[in-house]
Order: sequence, then C-alpha cells, then structure tokens
Amino acid sequence: MRLHDFALERYFARWEFKAELLLCASDVEGWRMRDLLELADEDDRRRWDDLRLGYTESPGDPALRAAIAGLYEQVSPDDVLVFAGAEEAIFALDNVLLGPGDHAVVVRPAYQSLAEVARAAGAEVTRVDLREADGWRLDPEEVRAALRPNTRIIMINEPHNPTGSLMDRPTFDRLVELAAEARAHLVVDEVYRFLEFDAADRLPAGADALAMGVSIGVMSKSFGLAGLRIGWVATRDRELLARLAAFKDYTTICNSAPAEVLALIALKAADRVLARNRGIVQTNLPLLDTFFEHWAGTFEWVRPRGGSIGFPRLVKDVPIDRFAEDLVRETGVLILPGAIFEDTANHFRLGFGRTNMPAALERLASYAEQTLR
Repeated sequence: MRLHDFALERYFARWEFKAELLLCASDVEGWRMRDLLELADEDDRRRWDDLRLGYTESPGDPALRAAIAGLYEQVSPDDVLVFAGAEEAIFALDNVLLGPGDHAVVVRPAYQSLAEVARAAGAEVTRVDLREADGWRLDPEEVRAALRPNTRIIMINEPHNPTGSLMDRPTFDRLVELAAEARAHLVVDEVYRFLEFDAADRLPAGADALAMGVSIGVMSKSFGLAGLRIGWVATRDRELLARLAAFKDYTTICNSAPAEVLALIALKAADRVLARNRGIVQTNLPLLDTFFEHWAGTFEWVRPRGGSIGFPRLVKDVPIDRFAEDLVRETGVLILPGAIFEDTANHFRLGFGRTNMPAALERLASYAEQTLR
C-alpha cells in the first residue's frame, strides 16, 4: 500500500501548534478533564478511580458499546466496534471492503482519507462533486450514474466537512435505495451528527437506514473530546464487523482504558455534553453572519446547516494559499486553504466551535481591512 501524503495533517503539522488562534479547527472546544469527571455518576466515578491500566477488550468495553448503541434506533451493542478515532475506522473499512477490481463512490470535497485509503487499497474511485451553486448538496442521480456492477462502497459525510452542508431527507432516502439496489455498503461519516442547527433536519443514521448501512462515529467533533481518540463503526452487518475486528488485530489491537471510561462518562451525559457544545456553535454563528454580511463581495459562503465548520470563498483576485500563509504569519490566525480538499475556487475552511473564535474573527477582519480593501 502506497498512501499519498495527508495534505491536511501535513499542513497542521506545520502550523497547528505554532498559530495562536485556530480559525479552521474542525472540532468543538475540548472539555477539561475536571469538568468531564464532574458529569460522572457514582458507578462511573468508581470505574475511573479503580481503573487498572491493562489491556482492554478488543471490540471495546461492553458498557461503552452499549452507550454507543444507544445513539441509534436499530443498533445493539454487538453491532458496534470501537476504534482509535474515526481515522482508524475509515482505514479498516476501506481495507476490508475494497481491493483491486473493486469500485467506490466518494463525495468531493471530503476528508482526504475517505477516498485516498480506498485508492491505496487498490480500488478504482469515482468522485461525485458537491457544488457551491447547489448549496453544497449532493445530487443522488450523479451517484446513480457513477455506480458500477463492482461498486462496493458509497461513501458520504453528513453533516459535511468542510462545507457544513446537510442533505434533505428525500436525497438521503434516494441514496439508501441506490445502495440497496447496488448491494453496496452505504458508509456514512457521521462525526458531526447531533450538531445540526435544527434537530428536525437530522438524518437517520446509516446503520439504522439499511442492513448494509455503516455509521462512522467519534468523540472528537460533536462531543468535543478529540484527545480521547475514541471512534467506532456501527453496522448490522455482522460479517463485516467480524472482518473489521480481525483487521484491527494488526492496527491498535485494543483501545486506551482511560479513554474508554471517559468516553462512557460523556455518552451517559450526552444531553449535557451536546448542549454545551451546541451553545458554543450557536453563540458564534451570529458573529459570522454579521462578518459575511459586512464583507459581501470579498468573502462569501453558503451558510452551514450543521457541524462546526464552513467553507467560505475569498472572492478577491488573491490566491487563498498566499492569503492564509500571510494571515498566520502576520496575525497568528490559521485558516485552512481549500486546496487541501482538492478545491481550486479559492475556498477555505473556517471553524466556529471554539470559544476564542470571536477574537480570531476580529483579527481576520482587521487584516482583511488592511490588505483587501
């Protein structure tokens, strides 16, 4: 297997811990340990205090898998396999389901590994583009046109990174029909699920929607616990889960014992965890509305419908790569050029899940005033 460099991670390796303010972060503000532990009930506090740092069960702690299953309608604890973050889950899925002679359909723009691992596993990959003019929404008929007899995976991401878009229910239902007809796994990267701006827009989970549906979840994004490195696959396809479990024997084998307990605490207090995180997003959104109204003709965006990220465009005739590098050097504010997501139209990823976003946005506005007026 020969993987191309992960452009996003190489960019972050260069800038993430040098920049003072991240205006491109994909996650919500991380929880402090003491605040999370205050949410623990008596049983889980005892579980934490008595924890022994030995190996854990490879599929994940049974209590944790039960808590994850509780996020779904049709999923049992035995339908859940816990991984070291969503990245490991994606890596395992593409390697187990795809190989030479297979075909995958993957949206674009997207988190690079959704397509890159499939390619490196030997599969042919067809990209289906989301377009700004369409509100970044997926056209299911383009997916239908891309399907082949050897299509094994239809890979989507809702709510979507980097645009924050969210397809409507008829579109999702059509994708479920197409996957069922093609006998392909519908793999849904759902790491921003539960951060929909309107809960009525929340889509069914992939694992609930059909027997060959697969949900990828993680504690990093909606739950604001990226440091735990806890993700999962949920699917009612038990044969697939067995193959994933065998593959995991060659990657992490098992998960971090402290991280599993902390994830369990957060999931059992999910209503409070998510309310806090939604509050940060909802506080920041009006500031962005004001910013883009004021800077119309210089910056434009399709307002997201979920998650904590958006994909604005610098309209001026200034390359976003150059603007981003000058911005971080001059102000300490980091944005993420769209080229990292294979974009060529001067977009950049903007994150609004951090409490210091107002300060970062103010610096961006000040720098734009100096350089773009």
